[in-house]
Amino acid sequence: MATIHHTTVTPTKLELLADWMPKQDWYARGARTPELVPAGGFRLDDPAGAVGLEFMVVADTAGPEPVAYLVPMAYRGAALEGVSGEALIGTTEHGVLGARWVYDGVHDPVAIAQLRALLRGEAVPQHQSLSDTPDPTVTVRGGGPGDGTDVRINRVLRPAGEAAPGSAAELVAGWNWPDGTAARGVLASVAPR
Repeated sequence: MATIHHTTVTPTKLELLADWMPKQDWYARGARTPELVPAGGFRLDDPAGAVGLEFMVVADTAGPEPVAYLVPMAYRGAALEGVSGEALIGTTEHGVLGARWVYDGVHDPVAIAQLRALLRGEAVPQHQSLSDTPDPTVTVRGGGPGDGTDVRINRVLRPAGEAAPGSAAELVAGWNWPDGTAARGVLASVAPR
């Protein structure tokens, strides 16, 4: 199980994301600088214990209406070889672990493998800020495990109630809008066999 360290991180995750997100084609606000607030998320454990895995939900309040985004992040103690430069969100200095390379989880093999395991019912979602604490609010629903090859991440989150057609399994979790209103929606899905 991953240990959550309550320490400093410089620059912070939100500072890294505010610089990185406007460069992504899925960012809904164009080149505008985001004003990000934490809105939710969860963690997954790396079976080898080497990579920190966080599925962070942030709300961008820069526009007239807030927009919620899912950003899967993988924290590594060294640069990840064999991925494009766009996969790197940035580097940060962790108060306990030292230098950390923060990657967009969709490009990190450990993050994707554990997400597939979660969608198959073979991994347990963990609380975002408490060590060794499962998060029962993160659920998987749908018609079976699928083959795990076509994992789709919903970057821009919308509240939703029904299962999407064509999905074998969907990852459903909640987040809070900046005004405190709770929402739930599909964060990721996997296509059927």
